[in-house]
Amino acid sequence: MHHLTLAELRQHLLYGQVIPAHPLALDAERQFDERRQRALTRYYVDAGAGAIAVGVHTTQFAIRGAGLYPRVLELAAETAAARLKQEPRPFARIAGLCGGTGQAVNEAEIARKYGYDAGMLSLAHWKAQPEDAVLAHCRVVADTIPLFGFYLQPAVGGRELSYRFWRQFAEIENVVAIKIAPFNRYQTLDVVRAIAESGRQDIALYTGNDDNIVLDLLTRWEFVAAGGTTSIAITGGLLGHWAVWTRGAVRMLEEARRARQQATLEAAWLTRAMQVTDANAAFFDVANGFAGCIAGIHEVLRRQGLLEGTWCLEPEERLSPGQFEEIGRVYQAYPEQNDDEFVHEHLDDWLR
Repeated sequence: MHHLTLAELRQHLLYGQVIPAHPLALDAERQFDERRQRALTRYYVDAGAGAIAVGVHTTQFAIRGAGLYPRVLELAAETAAARLKQEPRPFARIAGLCGGTGQAVNEAEIARKYGYDAGMLSLAHWKAQPEDAVLAHCRVVADTIPLFGFYLQPAVGGRELSYRFWRQFAEIENVVAIKIAPFNRYQTLDVVRAIAESGRQDIALYTGNDDNIVLDLLTRWEFVAAGGTTSIAITGGLLGHWAVWTRGAVRMLEEARRARQQATLEAAWLTRAMQVTDANAAFFDVANGFAGCIAGIHEVLRRQGLLEGTWCLEPEERLSPGQFEEIGRVYQAYPEQNDDEFVHEHLDDWLR
């Protein structure tokens, strides 16, 4: 596969891509199922995703303790490359990076070894540190791999970060994108305004706000500063939600890109936004504080035949009471969102 140059990576991300957060396929013994893992990667490529994010929350942070991190990254990169040989097009590989500076740099080096284009930096380890220390950490990691910043909501291990933090983060030259996922309008605005006011036009903004995916993508964000009005867009999404029904997400992003350029917005978009959020509530187990969010993604993929079961590395990570029924409810309520037909058509090929 053609390895993207930094300029190509920026252009690709700025245009706006569907980036699924790649799940981990396990068998009934909770052992890595390489055949089904490859099937998932093939699904995302064929569905039209513009990148994959591997080693992130949806891939399960426990892969590190299980010693699976290098193999999971290698398999995804290799499978995507083989798939794209048939119909070459730009495609990015994003690796999740965790922990203290030493661990994050080590993971960035592994990612580079397997041809990953950028690293998405989890700051969960830095919850109690001052922002200046976090920025210093980001600068060091950026020396090894282009950075995909990540604002993660506190409910699932993130921390609050100020406007000032993002304004200074924008000064790190090797930043290519930011995933905005605080699930909070005020904090989302902080990031968008910081990038708009930084003058950096080469940093792509991606939604990770699963509670507001559609509206994030439709909005033209405008800020008035001394130099006049600055307009900026969230052009794509890096989402666990897009690890399922991916073909529909690709179509929806294309439509949202066109709609954002129109002077007026069809009211039907507001209803659609609500429906996507409702489906997400079921997948991500919002009713139980996101306890079943990974198992919920697995359950949709299990129903489609891509995964054999909903097993996670940590046995306590499973569907919450009532979540199975909730997923069934949104499946029936929004048939136009799923891509079951597309999956059914290609499943044998992906599982070969």
